[in-house]
Order: sequence, then structure tokens, then C-alpha cells
Amino acid sequence: MSRREKIEAMLADEPDDQFLRYSLASELKKEDEHERSLELLRGLMSDETPLVAAFLMAARHLVELDRIDEARTALRNGIEEARRQGENHVADEMSEFLDALGRR
Repeated sequence: MSRREKIEAMLADEPDDQFLRYSLASELKKEDEHERSLELLRGLMSDETPLVAAFLMAARHLVELDRIDEARTALRNGIEEARRQGENHVADEMSEFLDALGRR
């Protein structure tokens, strides 16, 4: 059984588990299933308590796909959410990434 299959099996029992959903998004990205990965990340970003790391992972993924404007949007939203949750280190990391992309 592959890592992806193990994660999917665990998600069948715990479909709302953010860590498992994030892990599956990561596995899907490795398998070049970009849209499914991004769909999971969008879900994590829109949860009642968004997973801050999902914004950064989505932005990195979008940059690899040359979808820079979408990456900027993910970063801006992620910075706001990270600050709201008191995750200042991650907010700073995302700000640096956004600066590197050029804040348009």
C-alpha cells in the first residue's frame, strides 16, 4: 500500500482531519495531480479555522505551475490569516515570498 493509499484510508475514517488532508495534498502534488492537490489546499484554506500552512504550500505549488497571480492571492490571504492566528513567523515567511514574486 502506497503512502497516498494509507492517507486516503485514514481520511475515510477522519475526513475533516487537517493534517491528513494536508498530507494527501502533498502526495498528490508529488504525483503531478495538481488540481486535486490545489482543491484540497483550497478546502484547508476555507475551513472554519484555516490551516495557515496550506496557504504557503498552495502558493509554492501555484508558482511551480506559473500561476503567479493566484499565488500572490494565496499569500495575501495567508498573511492575513496567519496574523489573525498569531502565526507571525509564517506571516513573515509568506511576506518574503510575496516580495520575491513582486507585490502587484
